[in-house]
Amino acid sequence: MSSAPRIITVVLNTNRRDDTLACLGSLAQSTYPNLGVMVLDNTSTDGSVEAIQTNFPIVQIVRLAENLGYAGNNNVGIKLALGQGADWVFVLNEDTLVAPDCLTRLMETAQSNPAIGVIGPMVYTFDEGAIISSAGGVIDWLRADGVNVGMGDVDGGQYAARPVDFINGCGLLVSRPALEKAGLLDTTFFIYYEETDWCARIKKTAFDIWFEPRAQMRHKAPIQHSNFGPSTLYYMTRNRLRFFARHAPLRYKAISLGRALSGAVRGIRNHYRSGRPEHARATQWALVHAFQQRWGKADANLWRSDATDRSLHSASKPSVPKP
Repeated sequence: MSSAPRIITVVLNTNRRDDTLACLGSLAQSTYPNLGVMVLDNTSTDGSVEAIQTNFPIVQIVRLAENLGYAGNNNVGIKLALGQGADWVFVLNEDTLVAPDCLTRLMETAQSNPAIGVIGPMVYTFDEGAIISSAGGVIDWLRADGVNVGMGDVDGGQYAARPVDFINGCGLLVSRPALEKAGLLDTTFFIYYEETDWCARIKKTAFDIWFEPRAQMRHKAPIQHSNFGPSTLYYMTRNRLRFFARHAPLRYKAISLGRALSGAVRGIRNHYRSGRPEHARATQWALVHAFQQRWGKADANLWRSDATDRSLHSASKPSVPKP
């Protein structure tokens, strides 16, 4: 199938050698006939680069000079992929396993509908069986939430192929025309909500965002919010406010932002009561930075245990530049 569109898969690795090797092993079994693979290595010190070179010599390795976050790091690979003639770019987490026919199934659907700009597979957890992590994403404007449909359900074929609001960032396939119209990931998010924002921007350029359950992959990630660490909570809270301030329809905007804000305040109170002060402080800083419109990478020392004597008024001293 020499006429098959060129897909280049972009995998970001940061000291996750074993996960990345397993992911690349699954891609090596892909039935898709025109596939390139690129690993973006974020200054790993665990022997990742050497192991990849030994086990997968045809995989292109790009050594990143600095950590630009999920958005910025992947943008490096996306730009390179487009420059190398990619028709589609598959942005893939390193802690995933892709079914052999995943990309083939995605492209069958994408080629049948030229309006599709982003398409993603059924994502299962790493547990045995078919426990769903994401069957496509829906934005709940009233609750200010990006919902991974079916999370925690057992797949019984109840989720059909359909247009959705977003595709989970652990594995999404994006077309060149969509990238050329909507642009790359927004680096001001740094990590979390960037793929939701990306899909929303692509959707506004009249492309469809599509879920295809015949394509399948697994993702090693928690599906319970209680498992999130302080840094994850910081970015999730801050970027949630950024996303809904940017994209919520006017008739929902006040409700969306109110929900996001009240949820954060409630979370701060609950974390303190439950003996999780770092989680509480991380959420507090998220609110401070969101109101100050300070985006990008934040200093995690702000909410760590040895920083309990820091006062929030020091947020007036900018450490994260505005976009």
